Amino acid sequence: MGLVWCSSILPWRSCGTTPWGEGTTAEKTSRALEQLTAGLPVGALVWGGDWNHAMEGREYAGSLAGRAAIKNVLADRQLKLATQGLPHRIPGLFTIDHIAVPEAAEIVDVTRVVAEGRRGGRLSDHDIYATEIALP
Repeated sequence: MGLVWCSSILPWRSCGTTPWGEGTTAEKTSRALEQLTAGLPVGALVWGGDWNHAMEGREYAGSLAGRAAIKNVLADRQLKLATQGLPHRIPGLFTIDHIAVPEAAEIVDVTRVVAEGRRGGRLSDHDIYATEIALP
């Protein structure tokens, strides 16, 4: 199976208008998703990145309407979310960084690597998320 790989950043509450345009976080997210998915295949896709939306639990970076729009894209593109339910770097919150894989894939493993340096300082305000899948 050939796969298309895509990594993207989606709007967040304080993102401003460039390059997202005017509107609410939900409107900016929906517009970005429309532009992004126009060129993406159905099914044979691995899509990840900083989506700026927790896909469950409290929403603090994006919007609930933006979350719903992302879930619609996942369904339309026949993808399942490998990272849903993984922790964010802030205790009690869920990740806003995600990896979606084809529905037909078996998720063998998904892991979070805390982005800390050898001396304990944070290397980024985002952790690393990785998944291993098996394709049919």
